[in-house]
Amino acid sequence: MADRNRFDQDEQLEEEFNIGHLKRTFVYIRKRKNAMLQALLFSAVSSVFSLIPAKIIGYAVDNTIPNGDVRQLLLLAAAVAAIVAVSVTLAVIRARIMTRVGQDIIFDIRMDLFRKLQELPFTYYDERPHGKILVRVINYVNNVSDMLSNGMINFVLEIFNILFILAFMFTTSVKLTLIIFAGVPVLVFGLSKLKPRQRRAWQDVSNKGSNMNAYLQESINGVAISQNFVRQGENEEIFDELNRSNYESVMHAVRLAYWTPNMVDLTAVTAIAFMYLAGVAWLRPAISFGVILVMGDYAWRMWQPIINIANLYNQLLNTMSYLERIFEIIDEPIYLTDAEDAKELPPITGDVDFEDITFAYEEGFNILEHMNLHVNAGESIALVGPTGAGKSTIVNLLSRFYDVTGGCVRIDGHDLRDVTMHSLRSQMGVMQQDGFIFSGTIADNVRYGRLDATQEEIEEACKAVHADEFIRDMEHGYETMVEEKGSILSQGQKQLIAFARTLIRDPKILILDEATSSIDTKTERLVQEGLDRLMEGRTTFAVAHRLSTIKNCDKILYISDKGIAELGTHNELMKQKGKYYDMVTAQM
Repeated sequence: MADRNRFDQDEQLEEEFNIGHLKRTFVYIRKRKNAMLQALLFSAVSSVFSLIPAKIIGYAVDNTIPNGDVRQLLLLAAAVAAIVAVSVTLAVIRARIMTRVGQDIIFDIRMDLFRKLQELPFTYYDERPHGKILVRVINYVNNVSDMLSNGMINFVLEIFNILFILAFMFTTSVKLTLIIFAGVPVLVFGLSKLKPRQRRAWQDVSNKGSNMNAYLQESINGVAISQNFVRQGENEEIFDELNRSNYESVMHAVRLAYWTPNMVDLTAVTAIAFMYLAGVAWLRPAISFGVILVMGDYAWRMWQPIINIANLYNQLLNTMSYLERIFEIIDEPIYLTDAEDAKELPPITGDVDFEDITFAYEEGFNILEHMNLHVNAGESIALVGPTGAGKSTIVNLLSRFYDVTGGCVRIDGHDLRDVTMHSLRSQMGVMQQDGFIFSGTIADNVRYGRLDATQEEIEEACKAVHADEFIRDMEHGYETMVEEKGSILSQGQKQLIAFARTLIRDPKILILDEATSSIDTKTERLVQEGLDRLMEGRTTFAVAHRLSTIKNCDKILYISDKGIAELGTHNELMKQKGKYYDMVTAQM
C-alpha cells in the first residue's frame, strides 16, 4: 500500500477497458429511467422534425421556385419556421429534464461515497493522501455525471439520428447514399487504432490531477510549518513540477482527442465531395439539383452524429478512468462490520475482560500475544510503556476499531463481536490525542457528543473540565464561531472542548488516549480536578505519559514485550524498581 501514500506517485489503473464499471452505473440511471425515456422521446421527435425542412427546401428548389408560385413558397417558408420552432422547443424541454437527471446522479454517487468513507477504518486514511480522496468525491463525480445522463441519451439519440437520416437519404437517392457511406469503413479502422492510446492518456490525466490535488491539500494543512521553516521556494518547485506534469498530460490527451473529430471531418469532407462530383458530373440529369442539394444537407447531418459519437467515445474514455477510482472506494472492503446476528448491547456497568488476546496489524507481526486482563466496573486503568508497545491498540480493541486476531474482549460478559458497534460505542466516551474541532459554534462542538443535549448540559460539561471560564470570556461565549481545527483556540482550549464533548455522553467506559498530552501544566491541573470527579463510577482507561495523570489510577499497566510487563499501583510499581520505576525516574 506504500505507493498509495505519496503525492508524487501515480495510482495503479486497470490495463483493459472494463465495461463492468459502466454497467454498474445503471443502478443510478435506472432510478431516473422514466425521465430519461421522456427526454429521449423529445429528442427523437425534435431530430425527426429537424430533417423535414431540407425536404421542403428541395421540393421548393425543384418545383415551387421554377413555377413562380409565390403563395406556395410563403406557405412552405411558414411550415419550415413552425417545424424549426417545435424542434427547438422540444430540445429545450429535453435539456431541462437532463439537467435535473445529471444533478440527481451526482447527488446519489456522492452520498454513496460519503457513506462508505464514514464506514472505512482508520487505516484507509492513514495509507492515502486525503487530497486523493477528496478529488474523487468532488471532481471525479462531477466529471462522470454528464456522461451518465446526457452522454447515454446522446449516444442512443445519435444512433437514432443516423437511422432517421439514412431513411430520408435512401428515400431521396440510393446511389448518392452509398457513395457517402463508402468512407465509413476507413473511419472505423482509424478509430480502432487510436482508442487504446486515448484511454491511457486520460488515465494519466486522472493520475496527475490526483497527485497535484494531494500535494495542494497537504501544503494547505502544513502552511504554518512551511512558513516557519522558510520552505516556500522548495514547495513552489515541487508544485511546479506536479502542475507541469498535469498540464503536459492534459495537453497530450487533448491532442489525441482532437484526432477523432479531425479524422471524421476529413472522411466526411472527402465522401461529400465525391457525392457532389458524382451527382453533378455523372448522374445528371437523372438526379436533379434539388435532390443533390437535399443530399448535401443530409450528408452533413449524417456525419455530425458520427462526429458526436466519436466525441462521446472520448468522453467515455475519460469517464471510465474516473469510474475506476470512484468504484475503488465503494468496493473497498470493510473488514469490521456487525455480525448478521449481532444484538444490541444492553446498558452496561463497565466490567471489562481481555481474554487471551493476540493482535497483529500485519500477519506475522503480533503487537500483543496472549494478554489477559480483568477490570472491575468503576476502576481506573493507566496504560504506560514505550512507543509502539500496544497501549493505543488495547483501547482501540476495546472500542472495536479493530478486531482481535485471537481471544476475545468482553464487556459485562458480552463478546464485542456479538453486539452492534453502535450500541457499544454509544455507551463509551473516547478522547483522543487530537481534539479535533469542527466548523461551527463552541456549543455545536460540545453538542456533537450528544445531539439532544440542552444548553444547561453543555455548560455543565464545560464546567466539569474547567472550559466554562475561558468560553465565557469570549465575546459571544458559547455561540463563538470557530473554524475547522479551532484556529482561534489554543491547543489546551481545543482539548478541553473536545473533552467536554466526550463527557457529555455520560459514558460508562471512558477512554483517554494521550488526552492531556497537549495541555500545559496549569491547564492539566484544572483538568485533573475534573477528571477525578468524573472518573468516579466509570471504568476508565488512560493512555498517558504524564505522571500526574497516571499515579492516581487504581491500576497501572506497563505495556511491553507484546503484553503486560508490570501491573500494580504507583507505589507498588515504584517499590519493584522495574521498567515503570525507570520510566518515572527518567521523567523526574
